[in-house]
Amino acid sequence: MANGIAYGPVNSRRLGVSLGVNNIPAKNCTYSCVYCQIGRTTGYRWERGRFYGTKEVFTQVSERLREIRLAGGRVDYITFVPDGEPTLDDELGAEIERLKGLGVPIAVITNSSLLWRGDVRDDLALADLVSVKVDTVDEGLWRRINRPHHGIGLGIILKGIEDFAQGYRGTLISETMALGGVEQDFGGVAEFLWRLRGLKTAYISSVTRPPTEPWVSLAPWPTLRAAERVFAEKLGKERVAILPHHEGDLPSHADVEDAEGAVLGIVAVHPLREDVVRKYLEKAGLGWEVIDRLVKQGKIKVTEYEDKRYIKRNFGDQTG
Repeated sequence: MANGIAYGPVNSRRLGVSLGVNNIPAKNCTYSCVYCQIGRTTGYRWERGRFYGTKEVFTQVSERLREIRLAGGRVDYITFVPDGEPTLDDELGAEIERLKGLGVPIAVITNSSLLWRGDVRDDLALADLVSVKVDTVDEGLWRRINRPHHGIGLGIILKGIEDFAQGYRGTLISETMALGGVEQDFGGVAEFLWRLRGLKTAYISSVTRPPTEPWVSLAPWPTLRAAERVFAEKLGKERVAILPHHEGDLPSHADVEDAEGAVLGIVAVHPLREDVVRKYLEKAGLGWEVIDRLVKQGKIKVTEYEDKRYIKRNFGDQTG
């Protein structure tokens, strides 16, 4: 059974087979990144609040995990990676503690914007793995790319990341987005990441799915390799990795009993390539009419990017 909070599993480029946790209502975020795969932020906020609640999150995630295990599947991580910023949820710490009882490592993918808050750092300290976003250390470029809420500044965020790294005992990784046609300060980012205590891997990624703004493009391979060299010079080659462009097909134990619900749950936070969706529907014994029906109902949309077609959740008149 698919639901709105637990989605997947999906193949993650960093975490293996990941069961996603969508703990934030659509489009509530501290940023409105130009490359976001979901669209422009409509719920700009920087104050934490209660959304679904610990009990509801645990109930839906534990039920989905039970279904996966009954189907003979595995989950490597339960991952908080919603269609907003997960640390806006003031029950995140309680949710992590409750979910750890399921016996699966917990990961949180954060844009880092609230790490200046002690309560956020305390919550994230409970996770087994935390990924922090550091696209740039230049204030002007940060405002152009990440388009933050006006109430926060880059300096305090970078200090918060350093403070978190100093005390964190789990696995710490970072992600830096490389954009085509944008001159980025990879040297400055590498210098900052070098100061983070215990950073295991610095990932460099590019815009592999349809972005919010049409001027955003996939970084060419030479740009990615150049960024990799700059990072490796500071961090060591073994601590730097370029994320591959595509995760591959959905896991074989993805929910085919409710294929329509599963597709909706995944594409709400994770647009899927058309060929991946077709293979998934074939496993369920279904045809493309499922997607046609969802498009007519206004629940999803089909868009093109880099000569490929993608299925995305339709959140209204947002670009991308």
